[in-house]
Amino acid sequence: MEVVLRATAMFAVVYLLVRVLGKRELGQMTPFEFIVMVVVGDLIQQGITQNDFSLTGATLAISTFAFWGVVLSWASYLSPKAERLLEGEPRVLIQHGRLLQHSLRRDRLTRSEIESEMRLAGIASMREVAWAVLEPNGKISFIKREEGADEPSRQQNDQAAS
Repeated sequence: MEVVLRATAMFAVVYLLVRVLGKRELGQMTPFEFIVMVVVGDLIQQGITQNDFSLTGATLAISTFAFWGVVLSWASYLSPKAERLLEGEPRVLIQHGRLLQHSLRRDRLTRSEIESEMRLAGIASMREVAWAVLEPNGKISFIKREEGADEPSRQQNDQAAS
């Protein structure tokens, strides 16, 4: 029973840690961040099982983690409020070609990281982006501007001139 309680406590710690660390995918982690996560995994195991190296102890620990993962998944599925709390919400990073600094700061993203993701999506310039959204899973979605779409102020100026 002690292993189950320790696994539950460590699950909560790990879950909160992942939420605090932000929305980064494994592919977006630096090598150092990846190593830190591996070390954290080992430290978690030591905290859960202490000196219990039995098959039963390991099975209980893994089953407890799986149980809480399923519980949170079902809570997210059944309740929109729980989903927002547990999974997070999408955040706009670029709006009408303009980088939103407050959003980048909040998720500790840099302009160069956004530009790298744009290039991977086949987008050469921020001016081509109508919206860039950081999804709850850590991926960035880009919505391109329609061909010929300009700044709203330019459209209004063109209409006023004619």
